[in-house]
Amino acid sequence: MSQPLRLGIAGLGTVGVGVLRILRQQAALLEARTGRKIGVSAVSARTRNKDRGLSLSAYDWEDDPVKLATREDVDVFVELMGGADGPAKAATEAALAAGKHVVTANKAMLALHGQALAEQAEAAQVALRFEAAVAGGIPVIKTLMEGLAGNGITRIMGVMNGSCNYILTRMEDAGKSYQEIFAEADGLGYLEADPQLDVGGIDAAHKLAILSSIAFGTKIDFDGIQLEGIERIAIEDIRAAADMGYKIKLLGVTQMTGRGLEQRMMPCLVPQTSPLGQLDGGTNMVVIEGDAVGQIVLRGAGAGEGPTASAVMADVCDIARGLQGPVFGQPAATLEATTAASSQTPAPYYLRMALVDKPGALAKIATVLGEAGVSIYRMRQYEHADVSAPVLIVTHKTNRDALVSALAAMDKTGVLAGEPVALRIEEV
Repeated sequence: MSQPLRLGIAGLGTVGVGVLRILRQQAALLEARTGRKIGVSAVSARTRNKDRGLSLSAYDWEDDPVKLATREDVDVFVELMGGADGPAKAATEAALAAGKHVVTANKAMLALHGQALAEQAEAAQVALRFEAAVAGGIPVIKTLMEGLAGNGITRIMGVMNGSCNYILTRMEDAGKSYQEIFAEADGLGYLEADPQLDVGGIDAAHKLAILSSIAFGTKIDFDGIQLEGIERIAIEDIRAAADMGYKIKLLGVTQMTGRGLEQRMMPCLVPQTSPLGQLDGGTNMVVIEGDAVGQIVLRGAGAGEGPTASAVMADVCDIARGLQGPVFGQPAATLEATTAASSQTPAPYYLRMALVDKPGALAKIATVLGEAGVSIYRMRQYEHADVSAPVLIVTHKTNRDALVSALAAMDKTGVLAGEPVALRIEEV
């Protein structure tokens, strides 16, 4: 029997406690599956005496996560503190420098420092694993690196923030405004301490940056993501989208094109009947398209104690089995610098606007769109009791630059009663 694998766990929040529970409840199963006992030497967290629902008496305590990461009796440093910099980054770097394997759930740290950390890990010939950093319990990293290793990936898209999906789903179900459901979600504890990480799309964009690197063999380029949150989505948009057979989702998309790497995280319309359109509540979904496999759909819990701890333990088990490879699927030194796409792939767009209720207003809008080269596919004008008339337009496929030009020209027509909303319609 091989020597036991000894863990040092930094961060004893929801996920850290979940990992300890799995280690206790599934000790025999883990040993049977890996051929090694897996135990915990020491732990670290901001508060020692907090009631976490289980005893920590069996483990040594370290106040400093960097000291934990470099202990002689730690083989794998499990980083569950979070934060792109600060103690998480310092302790991870210290662990790698000391020749320790690292398992982390820290998408922000990887999105901003992943290349440097990968180079450090590979130079030290140790593992840096991060299944839990993307989509919680969904094994999307292993799927890309292992199950789809023989595929050229053509596109990845997904709903990767359960809080945003909850808000948009709940708005539709309850018929309430964004502001009302945001307050509800915050009260239920569904949002980060800084809610902008969720509703601004930043959390999901961190995940998308990681997936792009693995899928296309590029250095992580978080700054290259076109980013837009859900704050401007109104209940009117959700109702209008449903009326036309669509759902609104905060959707991440990455694909390599002849114009460069296209990465975007923004609200989009998807068909109601598509897998993404049927995704409700806080669930995550990742759709991967490969040249050999076609399209596959991965769906599951994107957060929470059990699902995320499950992903952490998948990485720990791989290390226990002696499995090790390049951090992002191929040697970090071979990852290419990204060239952000010069423009987005053409797509149809949904436009909602309020027009001054006077003759010729709609004709002016149609003329502006036509002059910009944007063709109208269908249009609806709703009855109204106000001085402004609500109008919905779905375009044929168009270039984003042409649409932006048209929107700028609309502003000069004098017939808009408010700022138009423009959302991309994604083909799924």
